[in-house]
Amino acid sequence: MLKVGTWGEGKVQLHNFYKITDFHASIKELDCRMGPNKLSDSYLSGSVTVSEQERDFFPERMSDAGSMQWDLTIDKRVTFDVGFGSSKLMNMLGAFHMYWHVEGMKCNLKGEVIFNNEKYLVHPKTSFGYQDKNWGKDYTNPWIWLNCNNFRSKITNTEVDASLDLGGGCPKIFGVELQRRILTAFFYKGEFIEFNFSKFWKLSHQNFSTQEDEKYFYWDVISVNRKYKIDVHFKCEKSKMLLVNYESPKGEKKHNKLWNGGHAEGTVSLFKKENKQFNLIDELEGCLGGCEYGEYENK
Repeated sequence: MLKVGTWGEGKVQLHNFYKITDFHASIKELDCRMGPNKLSDSYLSGSVTVSEQERDFFPERMSDAGSMQWDLTIDKRVTFDVGFGSSKLMNMLGAFHMYWHVEGMKCNLKGEVIFNNEKYLVHPKTSFGYQDKNWGKDYTNPWIWLNCNNFRSKITNTEVDASLDLGGGCPKIFGVELQRRILTAFFYKGEFIEFNFSKFWKLSHQNFSTQEDEKYFYWDVISVNRKYKIDVHFKCEKSKMLLVNYESPKGEKKHNKLWNGGHAEGTVSLFKKENKQFNLIDELEGCLGGCEYGEYENK
């Protein structure tokens, strides 16, 4: 299945299906093809079309109606490698229920997207691009994700070269659920700061919570390691989000309330440890961030 979509007003999820023989992926480099659709380290192109008749006649495809075409170049500026959890050995052992790698934590894209016959031009300075990969059996339960590449300093009132990415929830290893935990990375003015429980020598510790009211979803995270602390408070308007419609590789559909959005906004406060105390370095405002939260519904 090739899935594309939009957020905000008129949000859609569009699904096209292909034969296994129409799919190719290299194990040496990022070279993935599905029919006429192509993805590489520097380029992605393709199209998806679903008619109203197809939508109504094939409800099992869980697709809306519409069309999208894209022709984009991509320049990946920041990478987040989560560590041993996505290593070759862990993959061979089938250790984790879900794997995650972020090759393009912060990307510049250029080109065009045509949605329902309306053309949108994509410019590198305003694209705030992101690219990651999830694979395995299913999303964790719960699943939390937040990314933002569009920041401005509240202290200096200037744009800042920064990127935030966090994900996780309740990982499973060899079928055993670990305690609720996440992985967080923050890129700030050329420095990469990581809060990763698998890299124990960094002495990372994180507290996170998600909540919702009638209008918003909220993500609140405090992350600390030996040198830095970040305090994250983001929200996204639920009317601009969609509920991801998908089946796991086994054909199951456990995540029936997996919220997904692209209009997250909030603040990140960055602190650095000096003389045994954390001092504020910068306070950033971010917007147009990607976000997800999902948890299995009780039967």
